[in-house]
Amino acid sequence: MPPRIIVAFAVLLGLPGYSCADSKPFLIQVVDDETGRGVPLVELKTVSAIRYFTDSNGLVAFDEPGLMNQRVFFYVQSHGYEFQKDGFGFRGQALAVAPGGRETIKITRRNIAQRLYRITGAGIYRDSVLGGLKPPTNEPLLNAQVFGSDSVENAIFRGKVYWFWGDTNRPSYPLGNFQVPGATSELPGQGGLDPEVGVSLSYFLDDKGFARSTAQMPGEGPTWIHALVVLRDERGGERMFAAYMKVKPPLDVYQQGLVEFDPASSSFKKVTDFENHSPLLPEGRAFVARDGETDYVYFSRHYPLVRVRAVPASLGKPADYEGFTCLKSGSTLKDPVIDRGADGKVRYAWKSDTPVVGPSEQAKLIAARKLRSDEALLQLADRDSGRPVSAHHGSVHWNEFRKRWVLITTESGGKSSQLGEIWYSEADSPLGPWAYAVNIVTHNKYSFYNPKQDPMFDQNSGRTIFFEGTYTHSFSGNPDQTPRYDYNQLMYRLDLDDPRAALPVAIYRQAIDGQASPPSERLAARKAVTAADAMRLPDLSTIAFFAHDRSIDGLVPLRETKGAGARLALHVTPKSEPGEGSVLCYVLPAEAANPPAATVPLFEYAAEDGRRIYSTDPGLKLPEFERRDQPLCRVWRSPWLAPSGA
Repeated sequence: MPPRIIVAFAVLLGLPGYSCADSKPFLIQVVDDETGRGVPLVELKTVSAIRYFTDSNGLVAFDEPGLMNQRVFFYVQSHGYEFQKDGFGFRGQALAVAPGGRETIKITRRNIAQRLYRITGAGIYRDSVLGGLKPPTNEPLLNAQVFGSDSVENAIFRGKVYWFWGDTNRPSYPLGNFQVPGATSELPGQGGLDPEVGVSLSYFLDDKGFARSTAQMPGEGPTWIHALVVLRDERGGERMFAAYMKVKPPLDVYQQGLVEFDPASSSFKKVTDFENHSPLLPEGRAFVARDGETDYVYFSRHYPLVRVRAVPASLGKPADYEGFTCLKSGSTLKDPVIDRGADGKVRYAWKSDTPVVGPSEQAKLIAARKLRSDEALLQLADRDSGRPVSAHHGSVHWNEFRKRWVLITTESGGKSSQLGEIWYSEADSPLGPWAYAVNIVTHNKYSFYNPKQDPMFDQNSGRTIFFEGTYTHSFSGNPDQTPRYDYNQLMYRLDLDDPRAALPVAIYRQAIDGQASPPSERLAARKAVTAADAMRLPDLSTIAFFAHDRSIDGLVPLRETKGAGARLALHVTPKSEPGEGSVLCYVLPAEAANPPAATVPLFEYAAEDGRRIYSTDPGLKLPEFERRDQPLCRVWRSPWLAPSGA
């Protein structure tokens, strides 16, 4: 029954709490207590279990018959945010509800990243509209009849942002578009919205106004695209390509190939099919970068371990693809053979006929004792606990602020959800060293898979980055679907100058005294100015330890000075003191209380002639060197250091 008719009946029957003025809702806005910004996806629940979820402005338009003009208690909860408990342990607040009124609830963010808004689906600004407020986007309620969309791919093409999604729901029937809907938006500063505010999408529509298919490939089942990339042809024109796959239930990929976008028809056309058994194919998210004198397209499913020359002709030729792998050339994942040199060391290299080793394959090789843990390339772990983090899917991009490559990834088998934990990491090259990561977003018993950074939205020279992912109950084991939000894209913002997001970087050994044996050492972080300066994987065996390259609370500077015999030596000084020498990095004091479990003591080994060597190995045996009794400080250990005697 429409609300106006309900109100009319209430007036005629003389029910309490109703009047003709009751048509105005009571607005509740939930805001981040740090930033004051409205928080989307916050659940407000009454004592009678009536549930509401804030829209992308953090608003709920409350207009519940029988509950107006009185105090109403609302339980408050949200993924990655927390409301304080009252004296009885309830997390919530009672509000004096009245038509046309408005109240604010402050909630504390536990996530490092900020949730900004929903990009797709219906009712993105539903409650704002009900409250008479003007939303920022052109279609705040229902755009192109899209109820929900899976996994995004986007790229800048001919001056616009092009967006493509997987399976998409609609209002008129449970089955929707399974052949890649698409849209465009204007770039920020060129007619588009500030990514802080939202994204106004212009969908490609069919004759019924629904988001139409853009990649209708022959065969049964859905068409999915991935590895979207824009390349220049020999005449300098832009061309946009993607890999596609055809899928049968449950998730059987039976056909793969390459498609190219046709601007005239705003749809993808097939270029070629791929053989499913090809050892290397485009997969995951793509980016273009120069290695030496050659531009490559790098493909990152877990990590960017597959590449091909960035020319249209090579994209469709699996034989032109290379994989960065530890397997012997021609080896397979079913019968893997590790490539070792005469000295027994594992050799990682780009190979054109050999598959890459992802996190799950690497774990199998270690379990089978074909690979030692310190020989494994992929070593991602929690910065604080040291617990291994298994990267599922994500994206990698160069960051101008950090002068490093940054990874946004979902964890497979996370603590709160199978695919709901999002991690941030940095490395000196696209290939690594991927060592430490920090948890930036938690979705409790809910999925947020296939996250993707949108680098076209970077702000403040990369200090602020934006990423999105698919919020869905799928694969979470949670049957409770969040109304309107489920199976849609959520946008988050991460400030990389937030000290909570700071990560330790690799500190490398550099021998400086070739006359002595063993030589004295110099330690340094790798410096890069541009992405081109940071393409090659450093020698992982030269990483002495990891430490921070910026000052944050709890850390002290580790300085390099001239010691005995003008030899270089390291010493720690309190942050409050000026100290001598240049700062190498920032470390934990040796006596730090409750240090992170991922940290270890750093010891100084000294020779009588003034030579110094620094190691996290307390049992290192070196002729002429003796270990100081007390550690110098605490640092993050390098996972590529073989244990003593290995």
